[in-house]
Amino acid sequence: AFPPRISSAAMTSLKEICRGLPLYPLPENRGRRKGIPHAPVRTPNLTAQEKKLALRNALRYFPPEIQKKLALEFAEELRLYGHIYMYRFFPAIEMRAYPIGEYPCKTKSAAAIMLMIMNNLDPSVAQFPQELVTYGGNGQVFSNWAQFWLVMHYLSEMTEEQTLVMYSGHPLGVFPSHQYAPRLIITNGMVIPNYSTRDEYEKMFALGVTMYGQMTAGSYCYIGPQGIVHGTVLTVLNAGRRYLKAEDLSGKVFVTSGLGGMSGAQAKAAVIAGCVGIIAEVDEAALLKRHKQGWLMEISNNLDHCIARLRYDFDYQCLLQATTNASDNLHVKYECWKPHINFFAGFDSVCDLYVHCKMVNSHEVRFLQPIFLICSRDARKNKIALSLGYHGNVVDLWERLVYELDTTGELLVDLGSDQTSCHNPFSGGYYPVQLGFEEAKQLLATNPGKFRTLVQESLKRHVAAINRLADKGMFFWDYGNAFLLEAQRAGADVEKRGANKTEFRYPSYVQHIMGDIFSLGFGPFRWVCTSGDPQDLATTDSIAMSVLEDSIHQGVSTSVKQQYHDNIRWIREAGRHSLVVGSQARILYSDQRGRVSIAMAINRAISEGRIKAPVVLSRDHHDVSGTDSPYRETSNIYDGSAFCADMAVQNFVGDAFRGATWVALHNGGGVGWGEVINGGFGLVLDGSTEAEERAKMMLSWDVSNGVARRCWSGNDYAYETICQAMKENATLKVTLPHKVVDENMLEQALKH
Repeated sequence: AFPPRISSAAMTSLKEICRGLPLYPLPENRGRRKGIPHAPVRTPNLTAQEKKLALRNALRYFPPEIQKKLALEFAEELRLYGHIYMYRFFPAIEMRAYPIGEYPCKTKSAAAIMLMIMNNLDPSVAQFPQELVTYGGNGQVFSNWAQFWLVMHYLSEMTEEQTLVMYSGHPLGVFPSHQYAPRLIITNGMVIPNYSTRDEYEKMFALGVTMYGQMTAGSYCYIGPQGIVHGTVLTVLNAGRRYLKAEDLSGKVFVTSGLGGMSGAQAKAAVIAGCVGIIAEVDEAALLKRHKQGWLMEISNNLDHCIARLRYDFDYQCLLQATTNASDNLHVKYECWKPHINFFAGFDSVCDLYVHCKMVNSHEVRFLQPIFLICSRDARKNKIALSLGYHGNVVDLWERLVYELDTTGELLVDLGSDQTSCHNPFSGGYYPVQLGFEEAKQLLATNPGKFRTLVQESLKRHVAAINRLADKGMFFWDYGNAFLLEAQRAGADVEKRGANKTEFRYPSYVQHIMGDIFSLGFGPFRWVCTSGDPQDLATTDSIAMSVLEDSIHQGVSTSVKQQYHDNIRWIREAGRHSLVVGSQARILYSDQRGRVSIAMAINRAISEGRIKAPVVLSRDHHDVSGTDSPYRETSNIYDGSAFCADMAVQNFVGDAFRGATWVALHNGGGVGWGEVINGGFGLVLDGSTEAEERAKMMLSWDVSNGVARRCWSGNDYAYETICQAMKENATLKVTLPHKVVDENMLEQALKH
């Protein structure tokens, strides 16, 4: 029943990764590796019998003769970390997306899936790579490393007449199917509704019987933070249009929090949108990771410095003179006109500039691109696009902004949001302001009840500061991370009087900003060039721009044209913003027409040899049809069906028999366990006629399903969009709603 037993003497090649679990001899157990971020300790509160069950379940992957040795270390992992990750089997290979031709597989589809899995676990991409967490604090690719080895083996051996079945990280096996069926079917967290609670989840995950796959973590479709960069850029731009009546956001200030696997995109998005972004993060490792990637321009742990960047008073200037020597190291000279400020500066080999500014208190500031910061202490006044990472708790930042308002009368922030992992607030997704980061992690491990209390107190302070600023004109929105939901549960003042239960004092970004975009059929469409060649990505970028420009010339509505223009601008700027992290991938927001046309054009380019290898099409689950989530994706559904999950389930099934290479259906994602059902797909384009037909059939359904549902709920944009789709395809017939034109009729009828 198991793959063949192999030697683990040199686990360094893809061939060895594909041979199966290394058992004879066992690889050395090195435990948790130092120097990389690790997931917070889990507290599943297992009984003695449940601990035995967790061990028994983990040992099922191994033959009896080695179970005794493994049982001791698995029990230790369970005791120390609250889960059995099987660190011994962490592979000694550079984990990354290798060119598709290097994977020892019998099918291109299987090789593409392997590439996507390894990209999700790439340390430059994954949040906690050794715990198999891609993003969101607990978005698992697998539950343990034995599952990784088994999946890679199965994929290397399977044919186009088989389908691999995944149960919440566990590879159930490879089953006979046919060439038109998906090669992979994934379900994550499919728990019977009455038992889908957080406490039950913690136990079931510790037992190894279910898993939280977030969205694209457990479906193997994550492309690094580029995806959320694009979504955040569009959100901030459209927030400026709606709230500030501004097309140009230069000089506007956006304050938020989180620089993790998904939230890390906010720094780059702020700069692309042209505003001043201040992003708070408690974990220094996350700040440094984004700084190293070039997404965060400055880091400071001093609130005085952060506020100074927003001030309109210009109280000092500094002149930067830089010269380059033969070894390409930059030397810097500062001439300052403020006697109480001393600068000590020097560049290292990657041109990071460390400046220690002695003002009232000593603090450290790190600049990535100092040439843009000359004479720009007041970045807001000079309208300089800036991403500043505040190393500290966001509540302190919000409360300092309130203090500035109260003492000076100046509102220093225009737009605000939050991207802490509030879907997981009591297990490391949100850290309370009352404690430092390390102290809070220790409390989480030793006294989770006290930690929970502090988190809820912190959320109340968090909201109180936001409310004070919003009352004076700042615009705040919930970014679909369950921030307002958890704040409400904590007792914070977020109530919206007379509203339904999916509405709060502040809107979600779907309700006010992105919901109408979904109703037009636009959502996060993406692709991965499996050759690993940046030139292939450049070719697909050119193809996508041409397709969208041609669509505009052929004639589209004003609202659709604006979205096309935003995405053409996005692609043009993508190359210079170093957006690729991990696989050679691109994302844009497109409607049904654009997605199908781009897919067909890319497939033709593969057939003609202009693109060297297959391309994987995918999307975020956060899309038109992929997710039923009453506090996010379907929060603007007002017919009472926001809590129903028919759309996401139907999408998963429909994609499967319309040509997807793999499909996934998840409980949880974005707003948390038990709060959402979502699904996604992967579709391999290989240049064949069959691939083109699959793409046309599947992508059309993948958009029209959600637009039809949004139309039936009463959205006017969706009504217009689905009517246009029916005109273009005579075989599409959608039930259209009739509006109730006389609301008084309802009241009169109910009186009888």
